[in-house]
Amino acid sequence: MTNHADPDLRRLPRDAAHPVELVPGADQRAAIAAALELSALRKLQLTGRLIPEGRRDWRFEGHLGATVVQPCVATLAPVTTRIETGIDRHYAADFRTPDTEEAEMPEDDSIDPLPDRLDLIALAQEALSLALPLYPRAEGAAPAARIFGPPGVAPMDDEAAKPLAGLAVLRDRLASGEDGPETPPEKGDRDAED
Repeated sequence: MTNHADPDLRRLPRDAAHPVELVPGADQRAAIAAALELSALRKLQLTGRLIPEGRRDWRFEGHLGATVVQPCVATLAPVTTRIETGIDRHYAADFRTPDTEEAEMPEDDSIDPLPDRLDLIALAQEALSLALPLYPRAEGAAPAARIFGPPGVAPMDDEAAKPLAGLAVLRDRLASGEDGPETPPEKGDRDAED
């Protein structure tokens, strides 16, 4: 059960800002957790206000607070993270989605087409997905070692798989003044020696 109603932007009076609050119930939090592949979504609260802009546009200014549980990328142990993030979205009546695949995306990615009714669950889910840690790690968890190689071939570890690792060794040698491998003299130099 929620304590909100999705605002009908066609019917909202445009003479003042309108407060908004969303606190999803357990079923809605479970659905959001499943959609975002979370282990759990313990808390979620969206607060803010809808502000009229111009003759038909609206802006949402708000805040999202959430407590999420994700599996650690190294150990799969549960990692609990508290998320606090601001939200600023603009809803433009004259916004047009590009028709072709090759059309350029607009510079301002906070602008969306003006909906008839603002879906607060969708707004909260989008904001949460953008704020989630990409690689949650349990405290003290070491990075997982990765081994590369087909069957029957000596595998490479993470260090050996780095293509520029040899250049770093050479750079360090040159910086310390060590001689590198001897290079054969040029042909002209050999003729001069003879």
